[in-house]
Amino acid sequence: MNEALKNILERNSHRQLDLPAPSTEEMQKVYQAALRAPDHAWLRPSSFIEIQGKGLDKLSKAFVDFAEENITNLLPEKLEKYKNAPFRAPMVIVLVNTPKEHPKVPEVEQIMSTAAAAENILLALHALGYGGIWRTGSFAFNKKIGKFLDLGEGQNVVGYLYVGTPKGAPKRLPEFNIDDFVVRWDS
Repeated sequence: MNEALKNILERNSHRQLDLPAPSTEEMQKVYQAALRAPDHAWLRPSSFIEIQGKGLDKLSKAFVDFAEENITNLLPEKLEKYKNAPFRAPMVIVLVNTPKEHPKVPEVEQIMSTAAAAENILLALHALGYGGIWRTGSFAFNKKIGKFLDLGEGQNVVGYLYVGTPKGAPKRLPEFNIDDFVVRWDS
């Protein structure tokens, strides 16, 4: 089987991610792959915040501060979960979308471009032997999280990729009946 297709078919979200994280050199290639995502009119709406080391403490504080300010009836155990969330992996990549005004490219298409960039990141990581998990939840797709992440006006978080070396057995990949998902118009 073609190696590129094999990489796509075998990519999986891993339950546990540990050190080592990808090197700076490896991440350069990963980001190059991200920026090959479809991007109508070359608007470049996608950018990334790479977080490691003490940066994970800063992200943890941002999650806690956001939750305390914006989530009503916040239970202590939920706040603790938010505080610990960044430490699920040695690296977190924040997926940032900065939509640009364009007469032919609506904002939703630009968000989809960032989503495609995220998938390219996950595929590139998998090809390099690393794993990733894409998370959204309370800290994505809202207008208020940006101030806690030092984002500019109009920038939005599309999600968070947790990145590291897979640990333990991978999740079993489901089998699909392709005919359940595809309608063919051939006559």
